[in-house]
Amino acid sequence: MPHLTVEFTNNLAGFDEGSVLAKLNAVLAFSGQFEGRDIKSRALPLSFYRLGNEDRQHGFIHVTMSLLSGREPDVKKKLADQLLTALKGVRKELGRDEDRTQLTVDVRDIDREVYAKG
Repeated sequence: MPHLTVEFTNNLAGFDEGSVLAKLNAVLAFSGQFEGRDIKSRALPLSFYRLGNEDRQHGFIHVTMSLLSGREPDVKKKLADQLLTALKGVRKELGRDEDRTQLTVDVRDIDREVYAKG
């Protein structure tokens, strides 16, 4: 735990899934909340998407982090902010500005009572 899913629009030239996952995993590993080997991450390119009425030059990167329930809201907020800071670095590396590439992070709880792992 946690599970990290990165969804990104396929119009982000130079987006390197492996590099982005490594950066985000490092953020989580260094947060002190998780053991590095417990972080499970994946990246999903989106070829079908729409941002309002914008043209295809606009894109986004969205991170969903799913955690076992029980962490305080301030801990989850800090993790979300740290992931967002890392995404801002990725956007800068891609040469994209915030008007053309939106970044979002969603932290969700997984019900500890019904989660199964084997």
